[in-house]
Amino acid sequence: MNNCFILLAAGDSRRFNSKIPKPYYLYKGKSLIKHSIDKAKKFKKFSKIILVINKKHKKNIKNLNIKNTSIIIGGKTRAESSLKALKLIKKKRIKNVFIHDAARPNFSVKLLKKLLNNLKKNNAVVPFINVPDSIKYKYKKNTYNLKRENSLLIQTPQAYRYNDLYSLAKNQNPKIQDESTLFIQKDLKVKFIKGENSNYKITYKNDVNSNKVYYGIGFDIHRLVPNKKLFLGGLRIKSKLGTLGHSDGDPVLHAIIDALLGACKMGDIGEKFSDKKKKFKNIRSTILLSQVINQINKKKFYINNIDINIITQSPKIKKYKKKMTKIISELCNVSTNQINIKGKTTEKLGLIGKEKAIACEVIASVLNYNE
Repeated sequence: MNNCFILLAAGDSRRFNSKIPKPYYLYKGKSLIKHSIDKAKKFKKFSKIILVINKKHKKNIKNLNIKNTSIIIGGKTRAESSLKALKLIKKKRIKNVFIHDAARPNFSVKLLKKLLNNLKKNNAVVPFINVPDSIKYKYKKNTYNLKRENSLLIQTPQAYRYNDLYSLAKNQNPKIQDESTLFIQKDLKVKFIKGENSNYKITYKNDVNSNKVYYGIGFDIHRLVPNKKLFLGGLRIKSKLGTLGHSDGDPVLHAIIDALLGACKMGDIGEKFSDKKKKFKNIRSTILLSQVINQINKKKFYINNIDINIITQSPKIKKYKKKMTKIISELCNVSTNQINIKGKTTEKLGLIGKEKAIACEVIASVLNYNE
């Protein structure tokens, strides 16, 4: 498995016109770069994944919980960024390298497989789609008609034998648009394979802002009793009292589940995980939430935001916020800045105030990409 996946995300995103840099903009429930990294990991054929970022975006990358990925600072041009990544793996005995642009989050794992299979007999493999419109070429004062059937729209990821690409890249023109240009300039063979129409490049903010937002509300409350464990937001908390429930009694995750199911119009937690069924007895709520995330994603719903109120007299939530946020973000496959947790008390009033119960309320928003 001596293959490497390089994701280029070091551009300035000037045409995107957003305060949030394009690679970190929310798309289908997660940032653009997370889509590509997650698919590379799902492919399970890469021994190394490298993310090349803009040095101005260091703050943005911290919220994404990216693991098992080498993150480096890119150069002034795409070519310089690519070369930096290639140099990083020079002594790693990498056989094949895939170069991908972060602005294309919609490629499939199937395309990765096709690229790798074609590398068995080729040194350079590049996906393309046909040009749907008529195309002209302007040079100085003259305009020429080009044959549409002979024109190719080139996509990424592109796949290369590492040694061949590196030998060309180290002496390259810094203004090249992609790595296949290096091979074409030297009259070296490039294998062009059919790409995917869905693998379009996101250039402008309008490319990602055309989907409707739906909202859901979740609420859950559990009694506190001795000799039970206390789980809040998937986190085990040391306490003399724990929550009473059919599962592990995590009111935070239960409220999140109900909020998401409500936003997606998919029923409620009782319908999905009945307390009359033995298989759910003492089950971790992390498992239940993961199942719900898979179900809503299959229907093309993706989380936009989760706002959480944990209502308890004790324990105090403040010192657990970061850990809970991290756990929830990983379960929901979203960045931590899409989750907000607030601790509330009832000023010692009622069952919660007397430390006999813990409650949680959640408002979640989701985007639907079927529309």
